[in-house]
Amino acid sequence: MEHLFQLKKHQTTVKREVVAGITTFLTMTYILAVNPAMLGEIPGMAKGGIFTATAVASIVATLIMGFLANLPIALAPGMGLNAFFTYTVVFGMGYSWQTALTAVFIEGIIFIILSLFNVRELIIKALPPSLRKSIAVGIGIFIALIGFKNAGIIIANESTLVGLGDIKTGAPLVALLGLLLMVIFFASKVPGSILLGIFITTIIGIPFGVTVVPDNFSAFSVPDPPLFWQFDFSELLSLKFLTVLFTFLFVDIFDTVGTLVGVTTEGKLIKEDGKIPHAKEAFLADAVGTVVGAMLGTSTVTSYVESTSGVAVGGRTGLTSIITAAGFFLALFFSPLFLLIPSAATAPALILVGALMIRSAGTINFSDPSEGIPAFFTIVMMPFSYSIAEGIVFGLLSFVVLKMWTGKFRDISLPTWVLFVIFVLRLVLN
Repeated sequence: MEHLFQLKKHQTTVKREVVAGITTFLTMTYILAVNPAMLGEIPGMAKGGIFTATAVASIVATLIMGFLANLPIALAPGMGLNAFFTYTVVFGMGYSWQTALTAVFIEGIIFIILSLFNVRELIIKALPPSLRKSIAVGIGIFIALIGFKNAGIIIANESTLVGLGDIKTGAPLVALLGLLLMVIFFASKVPGSILLGIFITTIIGIPFGVTVVPDNFSAFSVPDPPLFWQFDFSELLSLKFLTVLFTFLFVDIFDTVGTLVGVTTEGKLIKEDGKIPHAKEAFLADAVGTVVGAMLGTSTVTSYVESTSGVAVGGRTGLTSIITAAGFFLALFFSPLFLLIPSAATAPALILVGALMIRSAGTINFSDPSEGIPAFFTIVMMPFSYSIAEGIVFGLLSFVVLKMWTGKFRDISLPTWVLFVIFVLRLVLN
């Protein structure tokens, strides 16, 4: 383990990495239920096959991340991208699901090429230090919002956009009890506090009817065959298809960049010069995962912001990712057991991790408007737009505009200028 993952160098232990890997997996298990449910709305896409594709693609990508990049980051089919696949590309634009999978497959091939030529590393370097710090803060608020939403503590409201749910009963109450326990455990420095909180909250949910144990419950299940190689290249050269392709490409690139920056910042893994260790290999894991996922019948695979939950309990190396991948492997055969864990049990983990990630805000120079205002836009646009990518876009655009207006052209690097032009074109042509 020491030879493979350099545990001593990263000041961690096997036990800590195992706990972190399990924690990350448990905060991600919802994707095993949500992805098949969402893509399964499309006629012809079998939910069982999508479940298998989701788990296998997650395993492959996360193993590559663990062994090649040695980073505690897990990957799975991305939320948001699966909604774009289902409701925009298939139901909205009228494409077949086979054509949509083709777009994801080609996008993954482009990812691999960009990764091999270090293009995405240049994107990270193009992000100024203040934006890199604000990305971590924005992701923290974003995943806290995801947690509040998943638990039903925050709900949609026609009058005010969002509002407080009924927290006196059901899932919201269970989640709040779980959050209270988790915070107490964490403040008391109980080992594995987040993981322990998830387990106890799952048990608490049984008498409340939130954790549902079916009659004749069996923990074991045989995985269904995936939807292997279901592609349709007939629309390849159409303008609409290219629009779909580059939308997948853009969102995945900047979601991945944002997650990498946020997770490595939280884990203090970023080098002094701002570089992310093994970034090339990390991007390659994302790219290969996307290609494998498309071949098996699921939407784009991306790095998961929930990885911060594992980092929060001490995960620092790729061993965390290997344990998370093992969790997905077990899920293939014990899906009923893993799917017992309700959102109300994993939501407190996301909320607590979000609170911990706010710490980076204290290092941002808000007294300089050309630094503070772009950082603010980066932070707030992630939860407000429900997208890490959009937060990066608004932050970088405002950074360049304010630096130009204040005459601080030296603060704008050439890669930053390139991203600025790309983002402006995207807004104009979108």
